[in-house]
Amino acid sequence: MARKPSSPKSKPAKPAGDIETTVIDAALALASERSWHGLALADIAEAAGIGLIDLYRSFRSKPAILGALSRRIDAQTLAQPVEADASAHDRLFEVLMHRFDLLTPYKPGLKGLARDARRGRLDGLVLACHLPRSLAWMLEASGISTSGLKGKVRIKLLGLAYLATLRTWLQDDSPDLAKTMAALDKALKRAEPFMRLPRGSTEPSGDAAMA
Repeated sequence: MARKPSSPKSKPAKPAGDIETTVIDAALALASERSWHGLALADIAEAAGIGLIDLYRSFRSKPAILGALSRRIDAQTLAQPVEADASAHDRLFEVLMHRFDLLTPYKPGLKGLARDARRGRLDGLVLACHLPRSLAWMLEASGISTSGLKGKVRIKLLGLAYLATLRTWLQDDSPDLAKTMAALDKALKRAEPFMRLPRGSTEPSGDAAMA
C-alpha cells in the first residue's frame, strides 16, 4: 500500500523562550509522579503540549532539560541584588536562600529525582554535575572570589554545605523554610573557617589578598 505524503500542519510555533519554560515545567511535573529514568522525550512533549519536533529544536535530551533548569535558576538568582554592606556570611546566606526559594516550584520533581538516585538511577545526577559551576556563580554573586586554588577549595566546601542543606530543604514544606534556614546557617558556619571568607564587604585582590 502506498503511503500518503505527509503534509505540514499549520500550527503556529511558540517562541523559544516559551517552549523552554513549558518543557522544564512539564518535565519536572512528570518527575514528581513518575520515574525520571522511565520518562520518554515523547512523554515530556505531550505533557508540554508541543510537538516532538518543537522539543527537539530546543532540547536534544533529558539531561539538556535539567541543564537548562540549572542555568535558569542560576540566572534568576544572579539577577537578585545583594546587600553590599552585609558580611560575607550574610551575603552568601541570602544568595543561597534566594536560590532555594526559586527552586521551590520544582521541589516535587526534584524529590522524584532524589528518589530515583536512591534507587541507583543516575539520570538525574546531571544536576550534580552542574552544581560546581552554579556554586561558583553564587560565591561570585556574594562578592567572594573563586579564583585560584583558594577558589576551588571554596567551591568544594560550599558544595558540601549546600548538599547538606538540600536534604533538609527537600523535606521542609513550611512557608518560611525555617528548618532550611537553620540548616544552611549551621552548614555555612561549619565550612567558613576553611573557606577563608573576606572579612569586609569586598575581597581584596592581587598582592593585598596575599598579605
